[in-house]
Amino acid sequence: MGDQLGRPTAYESLVAIVLAWPDEPALHERDYVQIALQLTGHARAVAADLQQHAVRLPKDSGRRALAEVVLGEADRRLTPPLQGTVRCTQNGARMVRALYERLDRLTDHIR
Repeated sequence: MGDQLGRPTAYESLVAIVLAWPDEPALHERDYVQIALQLTGHARAVAADLQQHAVRLPKDSGRRALAEVVLGEADRRLTPPLQGTVRCTQNGARMVRALYERLDRLTDHIR
């Protein structure tokens, strides 16, 4: 993860901040929804990248199988309507983190 210099991207920083929140930060419901929308949109973009890398692997590849599990979970978690809650927003952040982790494992050998 990170940019070419190893610095966290804006989305990686957002994920870290959201996951570090206390139980109930003082935000309005609409703020949670906006943050969740940002995370959901980015999760879909990362999932698309992950899908492109996964389909290039042999069908019997363990790395492809794990990527498909993460993609299936992402599809299930990104489909329900967003709620303006801490839990919903943090779940979006966890999904982005999981997608990045799997993408990094598929692309490590390319770098």
